[in-house]
Amino acid sequence: MTSTFHSLETAKRSLYTQTTALSTTGHNISNANTAGYSRQVVKTQATSAFEMPGLRNWTSAGQLGSGVEVTAIARVRDSYLDDQFRSENSGLGGWTVRQETLSKLEAIVNEPSETGLSTVMNNFWSAWSDFSKDPQDITNRKIIKETTLAMTDSLNQTSKQLDAMTTDITANINLKATEINSLLQTIADLNAGIKKVEDMGNNANDLSDQRDYAVDQLSKIANVSVTKLDTGYQVTLGGAAAVAGTTVTPVTEASLKAAFDGGALNKGEVYGMFVSRDDYVVDYRAQLDTLANTLANGQFEVTLPAGSVLPDGTTLNVVNADGTQTSTTFSNTAGNRTLTAPINVKVDGINGLMKIGYTIDGTTPSAGIDLFTAGSAGTGGAITAGNITLNGQIQNNPNLIASSFRVTGAGTTGESVVTGNAGLALIMADMKSMKFDFGSAASTPVTIDDYFGSITGQLGVQSKEAARQAQNATNLSDQVETLRQSVSGVSLDEEMTNLVKFQQAYNASARFMTTFDEMLDKLINGTGTVGR
Repeated sequence: MTSTFHSLETAKRSLYTQTTALSTTGHNISNANTAGYSRQVVKTQATSAFEMPGLRNWTSAGQLGSGVEVTAIARVRDSYLDDQFRSENSGLGGWTVRQETLSKLEAIVNEPSETGLSTVMNNFWSAWSDFSKDPQDITNRKIIKETTLAMTDSLNQTSKQLDAMTTDITANINLKATEINSLLQTIADLNAGIKKVEDMGNNANDLSDQRDYAVDQLSKIANVSVTKLDTGYQVTLGGAAAVAGTTVTPVTEASLKAAFDGGALNKGEVYGMFVSRDDYVVDYRAQLDTLANTLANGQFEVTLPAGSVLPDGTTLNVVNADGTQTSTTFSNTAGNRTLTAPINVKVDGINGLMKIGYTIDGTTPSAGIDLFTAGSAGTGGAITAGNITLNGQIQNNPNLIASSFRVTGAGTTGESVVTGNAGLALIMADMKSMKFDFGSAASTPVTIDDYFGSITGQLGVQSKEAARQAQNATNLSDQVETLRQSVSGVSLDEEMTNLVKFQQAYNASARFMTTFDEMLDKLINGTGTVGR
């Protein structure tokens, strides 16, 4: 038969169990706003009943319940939703960074605006239009000088801002590598702590929450995958094992770059940074460099008016009626320096155009010099947006700006420039509508303005698409997080309901113990005292 004190033990077990449930509910309520926390539940089961199966049965009624016991305190977590969230979180991190970068690029390009590059280019073209009306006026020449410097300075500044952006992104990648390594070490340390607890047969709920939260943070920085092993989490980042138990393989900017180049790093903030630095910034810098170099040296077709006198020894590609080109040298020896009829020729950029005209500096005809150089000293090298500037000689002497196509006494030793002629200046005044050959950067010749418009148009489309993708990623991430919170999150309403439920169960258990205590008191102290 059962013990006299059997029901006391049953009541005690109930009190312990309800106390554990109440404490766990309080723990949930305390951490309702803790990032990464998963609500915990108490798993209970009925303890072994009397009698237990054996070779003989008791004579009394069997299978008398003996109460309740706590088998585990478990956290509520759905690993499938965790994997989904981390995947969407990685996508969100990548698109967010790309959107931010493109927004910064839009601010750098600053179009359309009254202070952007298109405005200073328009001022440059307008200055030439005014200059063509009176090329001898020193004021007009100084205006050409200043508007040209303004345009080249704008290109220089834009290039410097792109360089600064590259430096900033590289610095951020290194910072993210440090953050990644810190999170990896945290996961490894938690692996060790969790294993110690689990080896003792318990659930390391709070430590597991911290580990999962660290993985969640890591997922926004780079694409990760998690495999649970006996030694803890094995974390793969960008295709390479980064954590295995307590072993950490640190990442560097170089290792992350190798993973990006190999296609293994394809999501997350670091991925977005590499795309921003190595694709967006590099592409727009290259396009601006092409714009600057084409402006100076890009080939275009121009019609030279009849009566123009080309500098002795000038070699140009003359465009024939059938579209073919003939390389022709214009010289006194050939007697063809003075054009008897208009001809179409190919000229190598504004610099090339300047060289077939004449300056008004000095008494003898002097062929023009490059308008643009790579640096004010004109040290040579390819012209880029970062180094293009007005020729230093012209900065010091605006009379060196070529404007005339005419000389008197052509072919004789007494030649002199017709300073009032504006043949070259008129061509420059119409340069805004001239189509340049941009090589592989454009399938057909286009104007400088059209090419720059294509740059800003591309940037606008990319920025809009990045914003759309970032918003989609945000929506998907929020949706999965909402589902995850519906499973793992703490509901204060639910916890308050549990609080009342467990409290009532505790009170009932206590009342049961009190009742049985009174029964035992009657049995022990009241039995055999009749008649006293």
